[in-house]
Amino acid sequence: MAADRTAEGGALVLVGTPIGNADDASPRMRSAIESADVIAAEDTRRFHALCERLGLRTQATVLSLFDHNEAARAPELADHVAAGRTVVLLTDAGMPAVSDPGYRVVREVAGRGLAVTSVPGASAAVTALAVSGLPSDRWAFEGFLPRKAGERRRLAAALAGEQRTLVFYESPHRIAEALRDLAEGMGADREAVLCRELTKTYEEVLRGTLGELAETAAEGLRGEICLVVAPGAPQPAPAPEAVSGEVAARVEAGERAKQAAAEVAAAHGLRTREVYEAYLRQK
Repeated sequence: MAADRTAEGGALVLVGTPIGNADDASPRMRSAIESADVIAAEDTRRFHALCERLGLRTQATVLSLFDHNEAARAPELADHVAAGRTVVLLTDAGMPAVSDPGYRVVREVAGRGLAVTSVPGASAAVTALAVSGLPSDRWAFEGFLPRKAGERRRLAAALAGEQRTLVFYESPHRIAEALRDLAEGMGADREAVLCRELTKTYEEVLRGTLGELAETAAEGLRGEICLVVAPGAPQPAPAPEAVSGEVAARVEAGERAKQAAAEVAAAHGLRTREVYEAYLRQK
């Protein structure tokens, strides 16, 4: 295990930017931008527009950093940190590296043992979770749903029994069909909250079931969308006989029967002895 070190003052600083309302810009965010040596921005035009709205001035070298050039740009940015420069990394809105470019740069810089820190800011996912009123003690961020209907339906079915609150991003032109697929895979009566244009002038929070939200979305929705879906109902444990085939497959692959039974039992919330005995009966 190694700790990050500062290279003569150099550091990578992940800076959160407002997700809609410019008044959410923190003093630390402003200071970080104005004092940076290098700024890596997801869209340089939007970055300059943000600076104009906030009245910020920077003498930093501004570089573009987006999905398709991040891997190539990461070593260059790490070199700047190694040379003692402060590199600010920011995206169009929210926290970098959260469903946005950034994590490859963090890995490169941290992999060299150089300093990585942050100026925290708003996150649409966390904001939506907070206002949803759904359980927030355990939750999972799923990012954007798959674009293809088949992949989206398979994901919905796989997440049907998820015991954590789920948070998704989705575009306005796909949200109606996405909600239909989620309702089909998770159940139309699954509670959900759709947050639109968070922190902006036309912010809207729609509460209901996946089925109800699908009907609402069919009429058309605009703006940035974040969907929060309630946890699924606990799934009953399968009968030991139903999982004995998993034990048999592991044994055929070379595992000891008792060890295989123990691992399969743990995965399904069953007793090892019951699973092992069911395997022996069906050999």
